[in-house]
Amino acid sequence: MKLVFNILIIFFLLIAFVPIFRRFIFHLLVGRQLVKEQKRQFRAEQERARKPGVRVDSVPPDANQSRFKGGEYVDYEDIK
Repeated sequence: MKLVFNILIIFFLLIAFVPIFRRFIFHLLVGRQLVKEQKRQFRAEQERARKPGVRVDSVPPDANQSRFKGGEYVDYEDIK
């Protein structure tokens, strides 16, 4: 039991104070999942691009113009 406790303490100390070890553990736990998800997204994008059909990405002609043409001028007074 004491051996398991010592191993756990050493493991936690390594995680706490050794950045290289932290990166390695992070890669083991999370890094593989990130790579898998990136590959899945890349394949999905490639399949979307391969599908036949017409795909039009256009900007409406009045997208850059604002509907706001101005307003009325309102007089104001400073209140002290």
